[in-house]
Amino acid sequence: MRQLTGGILLALAVTACKTTAPVVQQTPAQPVLLTLGNKAYTTDDFFQSFTKNQLSSDSAQRTDVKEYFDLYTNLKLKVLAAESQGRDTTEAFREEMSTYRKQLAQSYLTDKVLVESMAAEAYQRMQEEINASHILVAVGEDAAPADTLAAYQKVAAIRKQALAGTDFATLARDNSDDNQTANNGGSLGYFTAFSLIYPLETAAYTTSVGQISQPIRTRFGYHLLKINDRRPGRGKIQVAHILVRVSPSADKTGQKAAQDKIDAAYDRLQKGESFETVCREVSDDVTSRSNGGLLPVFGVDRQVPAFEQAAYALAKPGDISKPVQTNYGWHIIKLIDRKGIEPYADLSASLRQRVTTDTRADVLRQSTIQRLKKEYAIQEDKTVVNGALAKADSNLLQGKWRFVEPLDPALQNKTIFTLAGKPVSVNQFFTYVRQKQQPLRNPALPAPETAPASKGSPAVAMRRLLDRFEGDQLIATEEANLEKKSPEFRSLLAEIRDGILLSQVMDENVWDRSMTDSTGQRQFYEQNRDKYRFPERAVATIIVAQNDDLLKQARDMVSGRPPYQLRRSAADLLYESNQTALTPKLREGLFDIVATMVRNPSYVVEVSGSHDATEQDSVSAGRIRTVVNYLLKNGIPLNRIAEKDFQGVPPRRTTDAPKDPSVQRRVSFQYFSTAKADVAKVLNSKVQQPASEPLVTITEGIFAEGENPYLDGINSWKEGTTNFNRSGKSVSVTITRIEAPRAKTFTEARGAVINEYQTMLEKQWLAQLRQKYPVKVNEDEIRKLSK
Repeated sequence: MRQLTGGILLALAVTACKTTAPVVQQTPAQPVLLTLGNKAYTTDDFFQSFTKNQLSSDSAQRTDVKEYFDLYTNLKLKVLAAESQGRDTTEAFREEMSTYRKQLAQSYLTDKVLVESMAAEAYQRMQEEINASHILVAVGEDAAPADTLAAYQKVAAIRKQALAGTDFATLARDNSDDNQTANNGGSLGYFTAFSLIYPLETAAYTTSVGQISQPIRTRFGYHLLKINDRRPGRGKIQVAHILVRVSPSADKTGQKAAQDKIDAAYDRLQKGESFETVCREVSDDVTSRSNGGLLPVFGVDRQVPAFEQAAYALAKPGDISKPVQTNYGWHIIKLIDRKGIEPYADLSASLRQRVTTDTRADVLRQSTIQRLKKEYAIQEDKTVVNGALAKADSNLLQGKWRFVEPLDPALQNKTIFTLAGKPVSVNQFFTYVRQKQQPLRNPALPAPETAPASKGSPAVAMRRLLDRFEGDQLIATEEANLEKKSPEFRSLLAEIRDGILLSQVMDENVWDRSMTDSTGQRQFYEQNRDKYRFPERAVATIIVAQNDDLLKQARDMVSGRPPYQLRRSAADLLYESNQTALTPKLREGLFDIVATMVRNPSYVVEVSGSHDATEQDSVSAGRIRTVVNYLLKNGIPLNRIAEKDFQGVPPRRTTDAPKDPSVQRRVSFQYFSTAKADVAKVLNSKVQQPASEPLVTITEGIFAEGENPYLDGINSWKEGTTNFNRSGKSVSVTITRIEAPRAKTFTEARGAVINEYQTMLEKQWLAQLRQKYPVKVNEDEIRKLSK
């Protein structure tokens, strides 16, 4: 109850922020609708609250004016009680309000039209992927004017050569300062929206194929782009992979061993072995192999090129690539799913969020600042500005600049600029510089402590920080004036304020009291125990499957007593002759067992050991003992481990080589579960392609009439199993016990008791508040609002 009410209040604030509700303009004398004690509330106050809540709720469930008026009155009574206790004057309250105000203000400080335009632009760009090459002539954003001009002249000369026919890739290798792409002829591969910083992205999408862009200035320097190709956006895909790692320092023998290993894995797949089995036994990707090699969904430019190209080349889910080499090693890739670009309506919210957080945020900020400069005049004192810029030195380029107060008389507390007529001092600006300064961050340039002076100008860096400071001051001024400028913002802030106070007093008078007052709960239960009863109920297990075969599999697996055997096992541990100790490789295999058991707390693992004909019986027992000890040391309790010693040759499996003695020297693992739901998970995990709904669901519990449609479909409840088909599904309902109607114990009824006890406490509290703050209603105004 507590979380629900608080969530509604915050949701109300957020929803109202998204909806521009009609606002009644304030007039000198607004009619009073409600008086609580000595505090009056106008019709306008009520109408704004009522209208916002109507627009924020389901239009099919509009609240009646009189009904909402009762809710409004009760809310204001509670807030008045909080105010009378001084809760709105505490430091904690002020800090909380400051946080909410800051968050709420952001939507009023950002150009919403521009955000929407840039989100739509990004979505349009996502429909197309660009292949481009790139040349960077590095020059820092704080470079001296002469260095900036020299960089521009150099990039212009390179562009002239390219236009004259010189190979762009050769120019990139000879001239580009981008160390990541220069050796590759400047190739950026294919990319889409949000892959590059915004100025480069815009140049890429506005330059034709085969053309070379004009020089583009970013904080890294000047860029040239050559557009090589365009193609329709390919959306996102999900794949699984088998990885055989190859160390960058591996010699020819190591490289050959890795290639032989991946080729052998591919051969097993071609012969029909499941991808999941081969992955568990072969893959070196420890984060994915226990999950069949499954990787997160990704799009273009999110994987290394060779991997991405091979993955996108797969035509349909289930297709498997030939071995592919990347800088990580060798991969075999299986396509799981291919997703087209989602409709704009589905992506718009996330696109708006990305627009405000990636490099487009610089454009949004500048738009806001330019708008504010038209409202709030900034007047710089040129003499003071020049004096302040002169205080910059090389330490500023290293993020180590400091100043000591008092400054010299020409600067100490002098006004560096006025904003809307209010002075801002040099001291304030220097404090800002000290907090915001950073070392040169251009990765193409030398480290700050070794950067030559020509790579950065302290005066330019100081001027850039002054511009930033002025922008921050403009935004802060606008934020401080929001209550005056926006009645909507003022109203929303008042609602948040009331919500915080309401939560505090409800905690004290209702929620905490109802939860901790065990005596009151018991008394309430005893006074109303006839209300708390169970109807006739059935203890049942309901299995719903897509077809009869799946239903039979599920029923067979859950028949009998738990634990239930799952069709899930782990890779065997294979031993050398007479070996019982765990090698690093064997421990690595056991790590997957531990991870599976931790993720599935209902699992029990059966550890089976065996030996070949040349070994003694004690060898298999020793293998089991070392494995069990490893599991115990890693947090798997003994009651979740079962042991089986074959004392010789274990049952042969179809995957065993017919004459390979090593398969007899092994420890095997079989999973069981004490939860029927795990049976359904295992059956559903066998699906090779994503399904819109589970193949099998298993539900068990105690059900009353109306709580389960399949159980309700049985005319007469009795113990036993009933099988039937409904709506294309195969269903099995097993009733193990029928419970007659009976009264609930206090423990069984406690949840409902607490909720109803809270309601009673709230009514009692409101009655006390109405006595303390007499309620007077202007009935004429209520009638007007109800029309």
